Formats: sequence, C-alpha cells, structure tokens
Amino acid sequence: MLGRTSSPVGACTESEEVCAAFDAFWQTWNLAEERFVDAEALDPEQMTAGAIAGMLDSLGDTGHTRYLTAEEATRWDESLSGSFEGIGAYVDVRDGQTIIVAPIEGSPAERAGIQPGDAILAVDGEETTGWTSQELATRVRGPAGSSVILTIERAGEAAPFDITVERAEVNVPSVSWRMLPGDVALVRLTSFAADSTDDMQRALSEAQEQGAQAVILELRNNPGGLLNEAIGVASQFLPRGTTVLLEAERGGQRDAQVAVSGGVALDIPLVVLVNGNSASSSEIVAGALQDAERATVVGETTFGTGTVLSTFRLDDGGRLLLGTQQWLTPNGRLIRNQGIAPDVEVLLDVNQAPLTPAEAATLDAAQLAASGDTQLSRAYELATQAIAAR
Repeated sequence: MLGRTSSPVGACTESEEVCAAFDAFWQTWNLAEERFVDAEALDPEQMTAGAIAGMLDSLGDTGHTRYLTAEEATRWDESLSGSFEGIGAYVDVRDGQTIIVAPIEGSPAERAGIQPGDAILAVDGEETTGWTSQELATRVRGPAGSSVILTIERAGEAAPFDITVERAEVNVPSVSWRMLPGDVALVRLTSFAADSTDDMQRALSEAQEQGAQAVILELRNNPGGLLNEAIGVASQFLPRGTTVLLEAERGGQRDAQVAVSGGVALDIPLVVLVNGNSASSSEIVAGALQDAERATVVGETTFGTGTVLSTFRLDDGGRLLLGTQQWLTPNGRLIRNQGIAPDVEVLLDVNQAPLTPAEAATLDAAQLAASGDTQLSRAYELATQAIAAR
C-alpha cells in the first residue's frame, strides 16, 4: 500500500513545547559535530538515519515500522521482486541481535553452511551491534563474485566462528513443493513476494494432479511480505468471502479483508507449519486458516508482527514504512506482540534445521517419522491421519 505525507516538508506539527524540545537534538548534533573525538566518524547521512530509526523504534514496532535510506529502499524493492545479488538469506534483528532467519534454498548462504537462527556478530570484521535489519541486509548484499565474511555465533558451538560467503545472483523461488509418501504434498512458501499467489496456485494444482490427498503448508522461517499476496495465498484454501484478517484503524474502526474466488485447494486436508520466525503475512495466513477451522496449525508460537505497513516515499529517495493499522485474526485476536499459537505445539531442537521439501522427499514414511525435524514429522502424521479419516 502506498501513501504520501501531506504536511509541509520539515514542518513541526506538534505543540510549541514539543517543537522546542528539538533544540536539544540540534544542540547534541552540533556538539557532536564540533567536539567528538573521531572527526572521521561523523557521517551526516548515517547520523540522520540513526536518529530517525531511534525515533521509530520508540513506537514499539521495531523491525516492522522503519526508515529506509534510498539505497535500502532499492534493496527492499529487489527483495520483493524475486531476484537480487547477495548471499541469499533472510536476515532480521531480534531482541537487539542480528540473526539469520533462514537461508534461501540453493543460495550461496545455504551452500556455505549458514543456518536459521545463526547470530551475526560481525560483517567483514565490523560489529553489528545497533544495526537495523535493513542496514544488515545492505551490508551482506553486494555484487556477484564478491565475498563477505560473517562472524557467526551458533547454539551448540563453543565459540564464534567466521564463514566466508561468495555472493551471486539469487533468484528467489517463493514456492517449492515435493510429494511425500502416502500422497502428502509438502508445499513451502519462503516469502510473500510479487508472484507468490500465482506460484502457490500452480504448485497446489500440480500436487493434486499428481495425486496429493493432503497438503502440509510450510511457513516456518517465512518473514512475510506483501499483504495482497497473503490474501491471495489464503484464498487458495478458503471459500470466496471468508474473512482473512481484520484491519484495525487507529480510531478503532475495523475493516475485513476477505478471500477472493479462484482457490484450487478448498477441500483437501491441510496442516500448517509455523515457528518463532514466521512473521507478518505468515501469521495472517496461519491465523485465518486456524480461525476458519480449515487447518491444523503445528509448531511454535509465531513472531508477533501485527501492523499494516503503509509506504511513504520521502524527498531524499528513502522510504518510511509506517504501521498505520494493525492486523487481527478473523475472530478478533491480536497478532502484534502476541503471535499465533499453534493448535499442536511441537518444539524443534536448536541444532535441527527444518527439512526442505527436496530433503524430505528422499525419506520414506518411517524415516520421516523418526527424523530430527519433529515438527514436520508431527505434521506428516496428522496429514496421513486426515487422509485415512476421509
């Protein structure tokens, strides 16, 4: 969703007392500029971006409501277009720590051994303390053929270690799927990008044409994306007119967003996989399917990102992504800071990465049941039970 500010550029629209308080900001700026011991560290662009980021973080929507510089805005656009040059990993800042949410399947990051949950302590030797998710994404991306060194802290490892990743062009397949034993299709959605609805519809149609009798929708480590794609994906499983989410306005008004026609998997048994890295649009879809009693949600409580971002283009080429509404599930449950609790809670060992569809498809039923991916094995069990009960 796009929007524009209507107030004059640079105008202070608050009370005289609040506007006067900005004197302290400029006093601090001027003192730092005149007296800070390291003059070379003074970068007006970074100082401005840092000030804006700090102001927005005080709103409590950290990691979602945010300011993007012109360069970061370009990177953000690329991430939603489906291709870019970099290491191929979703990154974020959680509790002040920069982390890998998930490497993209087949990416340089995955080939280098990067794992979900890896904490990034430094990039090319520069500590990441205080970085925003966009600053982190900008630093790890770069032209194909160049390399970046990530200092990683990983659960179960005694000490941090370095991983060198050679950047490449990364094409992001938002949907991948494989057939598991017993005619269960494992359909993985990695993000809600520009073509995710079309990709999901195509995958579900192919799976059913090849005999799928149940679907496991994999939303673990999915950081979200475009709201219209969330509605489109949910519409593949829900009848037209079914509420997908409620958008709550600042003044309390609620507007329903509903499923559209054209769903191709309206009746097939469905299990949804989520974890603590499932955020934003992932939570919308999981919550909608759960409230409609359309699916059994398995895994761990999701991240709890529940604001609708409006995009404001700024005069410096940057963007303000501002939470102007918040999401509620169709039954009115708050997502922000709450997350979606699964119907069946299953924890995953910190050293166990979720199996990809390609990896899972190499296992027989007994191996899936005994695999270290306890969440997938439970989802598979429920899916096969649903098939038997039809």
